[in-house]
Amino acid sequence: MKLLLLAGTSEARALAGRLADDPRVSVIASLAGATRDPAPLPVETRIGGFGGAAAQEEFMKSNGIEVVIDATHPFASRISHRTQAICDRLGLPWLQILRPGWQPVAGDRWRYVDDAEGAAQAIPQGAVAFAATGRQTLAAFAKRADVTLYLRQIDPPSSPFPLPTGGYVVGTPPFSIEDEMRLFKDLGVDVLVVKDAGGRAGSKLDAARALGLPVIVIRRPGQPPGDKVASVAEALGWLERRL
Repeated sequence: MKLLLLAGTSEARALAGRLADDPRVSVIASLAGATRDPAPLPVETRIGGFGGAAAQEEFMKSNGIEVVIDATHPFASRISHRTQAICDRLGLPWLQILRPGWQPVAGDRWRYVDDAEGAAQAIPQGAVAFAATGRQTLAAFAKRADVTLYLRQIDPPSSPFPLPTGGYVVGTPPFSIEDEMRLFKDLGVDVLVVKDAGGRAGSKLDAARALGLPVIVIRRPGQPPGDKVASVAEALGWLERRL
């Protein structure tokens, strides 16, 4: 069976590892190219966008794709919607691995917003904010010259930081709670800004909880209809039933 794996998450990496030596499945993993030097996957991998819906559909046809597992980030909803629609047209099975969202606990001070613009507006005037929301959100925060913003990203920056105070914080996860607490203290962080990426509770949230920091949480975008599971084990079971 020829499987297209939309990758970019730890779940995709784990699934690729489980399928790499399965003679019944031939996997093509697809990475969007958001990270400049991604760690290699143990299966055939393509990097970069497809060039639109028509080009993606042609790629799937020409490569004989028979099943698709979408293990992209919960915020990569555009490719998820597009791929589900293509699979629907072609009559192909499609599965989304959608990790559970984060949930606040007693004592947390979380404020939910709909997008990066809402997150930028929610930062109190004069505050020091730490944003773990990706460089694509930077334009929204660039309007808040009255705050100090630190933005985490994996790749070194390719352009100057657009705000008068703050800067980029370059680092590759995972991060320990202790390291995150030390970083927040050193930077004088007043508020944490995150996307509801979900899955295993992030150390940044644990650090904010330990320090009593408020958190601005960007809600997930709407997801496409279709089969969904929350774990790699469930995805393997779903695939096994189709082999």
